[in-house]
Amino acid sequence: MHRPVLLVVAHGSRDPRHAATVRALVRRVRSLRPGLRVETGFLDFDTPTVSGVLERLAAEGVRDVVAQPLLLNRAFHAKTDIPAVLREAPAALRIRQAAVLGPSPLLVSALERRLYEAGLDPAEKSSTGVVLASAGSSDPEAIAVIAEIAREWRRTGWCAVRPAFASASLPRTEDAVRALRDVDGVRRVAVAPYVLAPGFLPDRIARGAAGADVLADVLGPAPEVARLLVRRYDEAYAPDTCPVAPLARTPALA
Repeated sequence: MHRPVLLVVAHGSRDPRHAATVRALVRRVRSLRPGLRVETGFLDFDTPTVSGVLERLAAEGVRDVVAQPLLLNRAFHAKTDIPAVLREAPAALRIRQAAVLGPSPLLVSALERRLYEAGLDPAEKSSTGVVLASAGSSDPEAIAVIAEIAREWRRTGWCAVRPAFASASLPRTEDAVRALRDVDGVRRVAVAPYVLAPGFLPDRIARGAAGADVLADVLGPAPEVARLLVRRYDEAYAPDTCPVAPLARTPALA
């Protein structure tokens, strides 16, 4: 029995670094699961489009697909945009939409990996305050998740952790950096972008980190992110998961 094709659904960006980073992550996923067919589709700006990939797969005779949103939070794109695109897929396809990547301890491990790669000494963890800088969202559920990640991360040994947002919500990265110094009394401040790929909002995070001591890179193709993507695929295709009819006929699926 053939396993479903894994379709990684990325947002897309006018910034070419975005697609390059997505493709690097997909290559790492393929290396983790040899023999698994992994395709990439973009919602906007980049090609191939999600709908184009689905049409091609159906034409090739593929019947089962796991659509993996390349998203850290379950906000508008996961709840609305992606289901809408999947519902327009050829009726012959049976599609399961996997859960978004976050929250997950693997993402926290990837955040710490990026901080240490940026030059932070692990021995300095207890004396360092961290800004958990996300893209931002107008969805209260997504904002609450970021705040909870910051609270839980703080308990792992950091001096302090404050959330920040590049858009839609406050505080901004620069405000969180300032608060760590002026309110929390932290002498060493690091900014950890909770974003997957470079682009407009990650660049805004970087500008807001000008007053920090350490700025980590985006999560990108970190090994932990690739492992998490494979895990979400396996969860969506678990034997005890209820079969899903073609999305074109099941608009309630999210």
